[in-house]
Amino acid sequence: MELKIGTLITLEPINSESMERFKCKVVEQKDGNIYIDYPVSTTTNRTSFLSRGSQFRASFIDEEKIAHAFKTEVLGRVKANIPMIMLSFPTDEEIYKIQRREFVRVLTPVDVAIRFNDEYYQFVTEDISAGGLAIILNQKVSFKENDEFDMTIALPFSNKDVKYIQTRASVIRIIERDDCVIAPLHFTDTDELDRQFLVRFCFERQLLIRKKETAF
Repeated sequence: MELKIGTLITLEPINSESMERFKCKVVEQKDGNIYIDYPVSTTTNRTSFLSRGSQFRASFIDEEKIAHAFKTEVLGRVKANIPMIMLSFPTDEEIYKIQRREFVRVLTPVDVAIRFNDEYYQFVTEDISAGGLAIILNQKVSFKENDEFDMTIALPFSNKDVKYIQTRASVIRIIERDDCVIAPLHFTDTDELDRQFLVRFCFERQLLIRKKETAF
């Protein structure tokens, strides 16, 4: 994929607790890499200096107004007519279209603890997104549509770090299948920091799933 010069890119740290985002523009693309101007923090509105080896989730919107995302790494700084930073740029197979990323669900198991009617339950997800998840009801519990409760989600990241998200969720519906019962849930009280952790986790899992698919 060729990025048009001047394309705006948003960078989000992958292996960092910081939720700071950066905005930058594509200055050049060659030899399988892209070159950007020095990024500006969306938090401080100041120019930032990214360390070599830092990894980010990069997102951009193409000329057809379609959003895309990919994983990238800072390869170094380049001195030219204007100061630039060189970033790795993946193959087309590793670039993902973003369709309402808040609600793009990833099929992956995640441990979830729920407090409902003063009782505690442990479940495993069938899928998860930044907007909600679906749990496998492997035990008897009197959930029904629109029930709301507190829950804790354990997100295991690729760097071995585990983030615990505490939020409230409501039951969308109960789905009975031949082999199991599923309860899709919608988050009702997720703050911005936790939402970003969820987005990052889903992106990591998408990358992992794609790598496994292309390995065969």
